[in-house]
Amino acid sequence: MVPYGCRVQPIIASPAGRRPRNTAAVEHLAARLAAIPGVVAVTLGGSRATNTAVEGSDWDFGLYYRDSLDPDDIAALGWPGRVFAPGEWGQIVNGGAWLTVDGTRVDLIYRDLGEVLRWTAAAEDGRFEIQREVGYVAGIATYVLAGELALGKVLTGGLPRPAFPEKLRKTAPQAWARLAMGALHFADVHAGRQDRAACLANLCQAVLAAGQGRLAAAGEWILNEKRLVERAGLRDIQDRLGQPEQSLEALVSDVRARLDISDTVWANE
Repeated sequence: MVPYGCRVQPIIASPAGRRPRNTAAVEHLAARLAAIPGVVAVTLGGSRATNTAVEGSDWDFGLYYRDSLDPDDIAALGWPGRVFAPGEWGQIVNGGAWLTVDGTRVDLIYRDLGEVLRWTAAAEDGRFEIQREVGYVAGIATYVLAGELALGKVLTGGLPRPAFPEKLRKTAPQAWARLAMGALHFADVHAGRQDRAACLANLCQAVLAAGQGRLAAAGEWILNEKRLVERAGLRDIQDRLGQPEQSLEALVSDVRARLDISDTVWANE
């Protein structure tokens, strides 16, 4: 674990006015971001940090701050885009800004370091919550904040880099299985009513929740639902969901059998 306050990696500067073309060229932005009052660390996240970016992928910078962050200080940097205040996006996805820097799309994502460390400590103890969040069908786990610390690339400041907690490998699969089984139950209910939209929505939630549980059991950090189904080895179920001509009742039964999960609360439903 890196002690808080230590500089982890030097900033690599690029000539002024040059359009960013790679990680080294864009990281010079960290110096300006780190100078924002309240910011104590800046990270590079998303596909750019994990070397999975494709053509057109944007750049995600995490702004870890203490106590408060004034959006006017970000707007004052002069980059075009839209700046939000902390809390406008919710609790876990706290807030951020959508900017264009030298023709390159850059997303800033705020992280209240106090909250991050609180949920990271909870994850170490196997405790977490699954919350509703736009863009997350099955929900977002609070241990995502610890996963960002583990997978992000620290540019300025110092942040801990937690391993996937052993206790979480036991508690998270149970919680995700309960969510998946509940979603399967309601998918069955909606299938009986021939409500295709509600049935398929619940089936998708069940598959994604089951995938989260599988990967948590394997000790893998999951930050979003992108390619989650494939990573969890559930590609065959995704293919089945793409066959709308089959009966809803048969589809629910098939998905249930393929997921092969159980939960005491929904065992008799």
